[in-house]
Amino acid sequence: ETLKAFDREVNAFVDYMFGPRDTRVRGWFLLDSYLPTFFLTGAYLLCIWLGNKFMKNRPPFSLRAHLIVYNLGITLLSFYMLVELILATWEGGYNLQCQNLHSAGEADIRVAKVLWWYYFSKVIEFMDTIFFVLRKKSSQITFLHVYHHATMFNIWWCVLNWIPCGQSFFGPTLNSFIHVLMYSYYGLSVIPSMRKYLWWKKYLTQAQLIQFLLTIVHTLSAAVKPCGFPFGCLMFQSSYMATLVILFINFYIKTYRKAPSRTAVKETPVTTEIKNGFHKDYFAAANGLQNNKKAQ
Repeated sequence: ETLKAFDREVNAFVDYMFGPRDTRVRGWFLLDSYLPTFFLTGAYLLCIWLGNKFMKNRPPFSLRAHLIVYNLGITLLSFYMLVELILATWEGGYNLQCQNLHSAGEADIRVAKVLWWYYFSKVIEFMDTIFFVLRKKSSQITFLHVYHHATMFNIWWCVLNWIPCGQSFFGPTLNSFIHVLMYSYYGLSVIPSMRKYLWWKKYLTQAQLIQFLLTIVHTLSAAVKPCGFPFGCLMFQSSYMATLVILFINFYIKTYRKAPSRTAVKETPVTTEIKNGFHKDYFAAANGLQNNKKAQ
């Protein structure tokens, strides 16, 4: 009873802050109450802390087979979301510049269903960090890494409850496309014989930056020419994406523009790149890989 009372109070506060929720998504898994999303996020942060303590005096796990399955699963899910979002928005005659929440009828519901999977995929992607912990790659668990994973899951709970379709479709469509490329690349990278064929990792970095910028432009386009989509949501999304752009550029400059030291010139450097605001080392480690020196 105490938990139920606490749940009612939390959701009443959220409703007071953001206003009435979209009734079309009522009853959908994890959406009616904020507590599951809150507790899953808390469990994620706790796993990082406890996991690092647990692994401190233990050897790292390999997890190669697990990582192949994980990457394949995320690739397939991302491909489904990409195709379904394209088909649903095409069916609904979505306006690219600004699309409101109620004019497309059944197509809006179809978009919302795909965006629910996009929201749910963010809790699945907590496994990126868990793999870090189990492989003892704690140096890769940066502020940006945790910030991105934890906030995205919570932000998309809000999106699904208040703006589950319309203008919200664009960012997930782009991100699903990037994730198809990204996770297929790292899934193949787990297989040693395939690494020599993976020449396109450099372009993932460029695609990520373009994705962020296009999402901001698309979001602000609805503010320039309104169509009824909530203005506050547009401003919040643009601000959040701006933080990712700033952090992404910071990593990009450090990785590509910084002159190598003499020590670094003598040694074969570890290949790094930025994707979704993280070092390539992060994703390589997350997928069971670390680039070996040529001497090896």
